[in-house]
Amino acid sequence: MLLGLDPLLTPDLLHALASAGHGDRIAIVDANFPAAANARRLIRLPGTDSAVALRAILSVLPVDDFEPDPALVMEVVGDPSAMPEAVTDFTRLLRGVAAGPPRAVPRHDFYALAREAFAVVATGERRLYGNILVTKGVVR
Repeated sequence: MLLGLDPLLTPDLLHALASAGHGDRIAIVDANFPAAANARRLIRLPGTDSAVALRAILSVLPVDDFEPDPALVMEVVGDPSAMPEAVTDFTRLLRGVAAGPPRAVPRHDFYALAREAFAVVATGERRLYGNILVTKGVVR
C-alpha cells in the first residue's frame, strides 16, 4: 500500500501508466469489449466499472492538452448522437481535470485505436459503451 493512491491503482496499472509516454493512449474498456484480443498490455480490474477506473487513473495521469481530442469513446451503433450513461460519467470526470468532453468514433475505429493503445484496462463495467481512450499528456 502507498499513501495517497487510489487502491484501484494496482502495481501493474501504475507501472503501465508510469511507463507510457506523452501521446500514448490508455484504453479503459467494459466487460463486453474483446480486451484480450485487442491488447498489447492487458490489465484487469474486474470488480469495478469503467468510470471508477477512469477516476482512479485520472488521479495520476495527465490528459494531453496538445491535441484537440485527447479522449475518445465508441459511438452508439445505429444512433451516433446518443449519449450512454457511462459516457456522461466520463464527461463529468474529464471536466473535473479541465479536459474537454470525449469525441465519439465509430465502433471499428475504436477497436483499431484500442489495438494500438499502450495498455488496455479491462473492467467489469456492465453498462453498454463503457469504453474510453485517454491520451497521456505531460506533467508541467
